[in-house]
Amino acid sequence: MPDRPVSAPHPIRVLIVDDHPLYRRGIRAALAGEADVEVVAEVGSAADALHCCAAEAPDVVLLDVNLPDQSGVDVARHLRETQPEIGVVALTAYDDDAYVVALAEAGARGYLLKSASDAEIVGAVRAVAAGEAVFAPAVTGALLRRARGEGVHDGADALTLREREVLSRAAEGLTNREIGHVLGISDRTVQAHLSHIFDKLGVASRTEAVTVGLRRGLIGLDEG
Repeated sequence: MPDRPVSAPHPIRVLIVDDHPLYRRGIRAALAGEADVEVVAEVGSAADALHCCAAEAPDVVLLDVNLPDQSGVDVARHLRETQPEIGVVALTAYDDDAYVVALAEAGARGYLLKSASDAEIVGAVRAVAAGEAVFAPAVTGALLRRARGEGVHDGADALTLREREVLSRAAEGLTNREIGHVLGISDRTVQAHLSHIFDKLGVASRTEAVTVGLRRGLIGLDEG
């Protein structure tokens, strides 16, 4: 009897998310020559990324951390809650500890700097699709520090009264200008308070700060 045909393996389906078209095209070009990888789409916003994930269910999402409409951390967290089978590889130009830790906690399985080579990107896609975690050597130090408890702030007693007021207003959805108007301080002072809050809570965005603040009871939506 003739040998039974061997089924071709299912290609790794990849979604590229970055708001810079040239960078997206560069990643697509890096993946184009790989027989086991298929780019299903490339988009430039968080909203389009979530819509595409729901429609296409890619295996791996190469996700820019800084998107125009929403933080990549929020996108990763949403996918962890709704489509945990999707492997997220965060892409960023910065090896910032807060971003690394926040993305790892949000469920990202990889974190690469945008300076990564084509081979590193392809390798990360394959590894994450296989269930492995891939973090660039430049950022693994942040995870080690987190594991040892270094540089991690509980925040419960660290926020000043003014910082809690600023965070509470941010939870209401006010802009920096609006917060400054309500509290009688300048926009620059509001931003300074937010930066201190981010550092103390170990987060990288307003959304994360509000989420952590509410979870830890530092603020309440009815405050102010």
